[in-house]
Amino acid sequence: MSQGSHTFRSLLLAGALASSLAGIACEHHYYRVYDQYYTDYHVWNNDEIVYYHRWADETHHDRDRDFRKISKEEQKEYWTWRHNHGDHDRDDRDRGHH
Repeated sequence: MSQGSHTFRSLLLAGALASSLAGIACEHHYYRVYDQYYTDYHVWNNDEIVYYHRWADETHHDRDRDFRKISKEEQKEYWTWRHNHGDHDRDDRDRGHH
């Protein structure tokens, strides 16, 4: 095998590995959150994060605190606020709606 071919293959492998790692780093992990107070589901994605940040700013809460780690009382406060604002984009698939 020639030196040039070996270098090319090494660079190709390094590029493939780098692009694979970059894809993993940019992957978003969305999850569903059950709103026990309104008995519905919400997909926790970028749209819901926008609402959460808005609620946190308006109510003087820490916008960078993970929703799953705030108290149950604060979660209830958020869901009450959320159902009075926005498009109510809860996940109706669990209710049999498509």
